Amino acid sequence: MKILAIEFSSARRGVAVVEGGRVLGLAEGDGLTPGPFALIESALRAAGVEREQIECVALGRGPGSYTGVRSAIALAQGWQLALGVKLLGISSAEVLAATAQTAGVTGRVAVVIDALRGEFYSASYDVAVAGWRETAPLRLLKREEVEALAAGGELLVSPDAKCPFGGARLLVPSAAELGRLAGQRNEFQAGETLEPIYLRETTFVKAPPPKFY
Repeated sequence: MKILAIEFSSARRGVAVVEGGRVLGLAEGDGLTPGPFALIESALRAAGVEREQIECVALGRGPGSYTGVRSAIALAQGWQLALGVKLLGISSAEVLAATAQTAGVTGRVAVVIDALRGEFYSASYDVAVAGWRETAPLRLLKREEVEALAAGGELLVSPDAKCPFGGARLLVPSAAELGRLAGQRNEFQAGETLEPIYLRETTFVKAPPPKFY
């Protein structure tokens, strides 16, 4: 199955074309350039694959850049509407754990992603040469709770360039690893069910009624 993997949850955005665990094409960019469509075209061109040959679009659902994840979801939804492809949304924390394994990291690892408001998204994993497994699910932690993980022997891995924790390993979730993970899964989703991972309740402040004088 030819998979287009879109990982926009960090400042280092990436698109990969993956088939059978093999990366056929990869395009990455920092910031807002190149744009998402240019990244997709670059990855397809590098892979020698046409849009119509893509069978599944996989995307990183975050947590991370809300704008980036929303952009990836919109692209995936549009692709499904236009070409009827399968869709898979995968936690970017899992993608980061897989990226850490590929980078040679082993042992107890805590993925840490800035959630603002003095909090951090974190999930813990046991990472080995042969694979990795989750040991603590994704949740919101205070700074002192993350520091306790590090003090307890977990290596902190973060995609945030300004990560406030000393000794943290800087890694970004890889579109290539996202594509490989997607190739091992079959929990396909309808486009309208895809949502960013956001562990806080969304709150809205109702505007006061207009005043007429």
